[in-house]
Amino acid sequence: MEDRPLADLFEPADRKRWLSLVETALKGADFEKKLVSKTADGLRIEPLYGAAEPTAQPVRAPGSWKIAQRVDHPDPAAAARQVMTDLEGGADALVLAFAGAPGARGYGLTVTDAAGLDAALAGVMLSLVNLRLDAGGRGLDAARWIRDLAAARGEDLASYDLDLGIDPVGVLAATGSLGAVWKEIAPQLAAAVSELDAAGFTGRAFLADGRPYHEAGAGEAAELGAVLATALAYLRALEAAGHDLDAARDRIAVLLVADADEFVTLAKFRAMRRLWARVEQACGLDPKPLRIHAETAWRMITKRDPFTNILRTGMAAAAAGMGGADAVCVLPYTQALGLPDAFARRVGRNSQIVLLEESHLGRVSDPAAGAGGFEALTDQIAEAAWDAFRAIEGEGGIVASLSVGKIQRRIEMVREARTKAVATRRMPLTGATEFPNLAEKPVAVLDVPPVAPGKPANFGAGAAVACDPLPSQRLAEPFETLRDASDAALAKTGRRPSVFLANLGPLAAFNTRASFAANAFAAGGIEALSNEGFPDTTSLVEAYKASGASLVCLCSSDAVYAEKAVEATEALAAAGAGTIYLAGRPAELEAPLKAAGIHAFLFMGCDLLALLDEAIRRGLRSAPR
Repeated sequence: MEDRPLADLFEPADRKRWLSLVETALKGADFEKKLVSKTADGLRIEPLYGAAEPTAQPVRAPGSWKIAQRVDHPDPAAAARQVMTDLEGGADALVLAFAGAPGARGYGLTVTDAAGLDAALAGVMLSLVNLRLDAGGRGLDAARWIRDLAAARGEDLASYDLDLGIDPVGVLAATGSLGAVWKEIAPQLAAAVSELDAAGFTGRAFLADGRPYHEAGAGEAAELGAVLATALAYLRALEAAGHDLDAARDRIAVLLVADADEFVTLAKFRAMRRLWARVEQACGLDPKPLRIHAETAWRMITKRDPFTNILRTGMAAAAAGMGGADAVCVLPYTQALGLPDAFARRVGRNSQIVLLEESHLGRVSDPAAGAGGFEALTDQIAEAAWDAFRAIEGEGGIVASLSVGKIQRRIEMVREARTKAVATRRMPLTGATEFPNLAEKPVAVLDVPPVAPGKPANFGAGAAVACDPLPSQRLAEPFETLRDASDAALAKTGRRPSVFLANLGPLAAFNTRASFAANAFAAGGIEALSNEGFPDTTSLVEAYKASGASLVCLCSSDAVYAEKAVEATEALAAAGAGTIYLAGRPAELEAPLKAAGIHAFLFMGCDLLALLDEAIRRGLRSAPR
């Protein structure tokens, strides 16, 4: 009997053999269209990669990533209670989101001095946690508050692990304005660092923040290019004011957005470290670990079926951590609905505890090393981001590029493509455009009103820099607007806009398209009224009249459509159905079906958002009052 390993009995696998099997399975279909995907920036992702030689990859400082929790309750006393719960529950980093900052999402700490900050951090041993300030246009003020707080407590500011988060460039990108021109702001920033250094500050003063670009729709390369250009602007400002370049680079941190695409997110974080090391080397410096903060993506959060956000943020947090983030902040799953309660905060915190304490994902410094797919994607993202960075530098730097709208226009093109992908469901959003639940129950948020926006603070008082602000948009918002209209109709009349599913033929013929249609209409808040099908046109019309629905959608197979669809459409139109859809796209029947009364075809890849927008308006107009 032959005693060899089982694998030795088979011919060695290689790409050529694999491609030959793929061609057989595809049966003539286009390999590129079926199996090759692309990122938002057009970077190619192959269906299969072989092992790769690990590339020398900068990694985070030794140790796992930190679990960061937002502090954003407007009331300092309530915020203090939340902080203690968070720290006792496993968080070891805090993000102090101040009212008025874009990252506060309409809420945030309303403190205006060190005493207020002390109240919000009552009982916290600040030397034991990492603090990141998110104060928007009040970044310099917040930095001085934390300095004064340390003095008031009699503590050494050098003992604090601080990220002050000062980011005038991010404020410009998000709000469209600054209080002075850059040549006046840059020396002011350098002077503030000198002032803080004299008080013992040893942390990171500046934050190159990727959130404004990501929320506006930027792809991974554009986000990294903008972040890199911003970090370089701060480095230049410090060097021009006489700060030692080696020490100056230690004053800079970055924040990248972690998205639910775990492969792209992981590669993006790895690419950021490579890019910064490249800048350091160009400056004649030996690379050192860059402080990288991560926050889960605002644009992927949904208001509808918010529990699906837990899945998205969990994948994003894992990818950011494995990609090398030093601290990860998970937005609570109810963040888009209001100020999250204790349970939502706990879920966000515990998702990371599971990743770290049960899955041990933080124990390996670079788990993607040598994986062909990740190495290739990291290389591609890094090179594309470097090109984006060079384009910004060629336009005069990040401030100049924003001021003349160059970055905004490039991001706009990517945003439009992504918006179209969402509208056509080529980019599905679970809970919003896929598998929507019209019967979902409301989730709890704190009964705290948003903070009224005041006059935004800025970084100067001279001639202001201005630009077109980058929009902050969640992908699901257009569909949520339709759902809101449906909810309003339900509250007013006791009934949602509805569509009668005209199921033709036997169950096997209509079931697939009926399910597809019900799911699609529900994405716009339109309730599908289904049934077991109809043997003849007369019973179909009677059921339609009894349903009270204002919209109709024919559902069946192409074979049944060829036999019955025209007759059924004419009968429904004669019975008063003003808007009739058909699930599918039987090309040879389109003309006669339209002539019979079909208003539009509902099919995979159609502009579902446009179809639903018109459908709900028609449904609301004809709904009973």
